[in-house]
Amino acid sequence: MVSRDQFNVFIAVYMMASRRYGTIYTGVTSQLPKRACEHREGLIPGFTKKHRVNRLVWFERHESMTVAIRREKTIKRYRREWKYNLIERENPYWIDLYPYLSY
Repeated sequence: MVSRDQFNVFIAVYMMASRRYGTIYTGVTSQLPKRACEHREGLIPGFTKKHRVNRLVWFERHESMTVAIRREKTIKRYRREWKYNLIERENPYWIDLYPYLSY
């Protein structure tokens, strides 16, 4: 279970996937549970809705949005195989982590 602070802030870099070894989306947000839900439900028009990228497979919490954005940009530059390795270190079976987020 992951908890949030009293101000409902959950700054994180995250990766969503369509399936194991499928299409990956990398993003950054200050409200991870809300944002992941929007992706899952297809509420955000664009890439994730078009490619059915709706499984939260990896996230990394940060204390500031500045650091999180820098990390997101770094991850986006890496090759697909590196992203797979990053996901599999924490989540080897690519399970959807969304149900484990605390509200």
